[in-house]
Amino acid sequence: MQQLEQKLTLEDFLAMPESDVTHELVEGEAVPKMSPKRFHARVTGALYTLLNQWCQEQGEVNPEWAIALKRRGKNWVPVPDLTYISYQRLPTDVMEDEPCPVPPELAIEIISQGQTFGTLMEKATDYLEAGVLRVWVVDPHARSITVFYPDAPPRTYTKDMVITDSLFEGLELTPQQVFGEARLPEKD
Repeated sequence: MQQLEQKLTLEDFLAMPESDVTHELVEGEAVPKMSPKRFHARVTGALYTLLNQWCQEQGEVNPEWAIALKRRGKNWVPVPDLTYISYQRLPTDVMEDEPCPVPPELAIEIISQGQTFGTLMEKATDYLEAGVLRVWVVDPHARSITVFYPDAPPRTYTKDMVITDSLFEGLELTPQQVFGEARLPEKD
């Protein structure tokens, strides 16, 4: 007789003991997140620095902050490389140490070795369907940032193309600026 595998509930997932490995809740399973390497970490740091300088007192930028969302009607707890959430969506007095309780304005995923743009494009679609307003997929190898919108086709930015968005008033940055701040080696 075959035994059915029991799926984790959101409560079970959140009660898991902390470990050195970050997990995401996907389809009732704790799925380990890929461990970032040096270039990934440098791009994360560069984006954090640039976004944190921009947002000042209007919101917060957080690396590796889990978000409690729904995906295809089921609990989903992804852990984007970075999130930006305004204090309009998340009041400053919310100081619980738990996953982000509301969809942020921005989730950023950086392609790591072994990941594909296509896989992260699917994840971007899931984020948008769950209420995240913008998703950036950053490709350190191609030196590009693709912005996904809920109501328009994605747009890929390279070199000195300026990323602006009415959702992020006053933010202007280029992939060249991000990858320069990350001090990645020059592309071949």
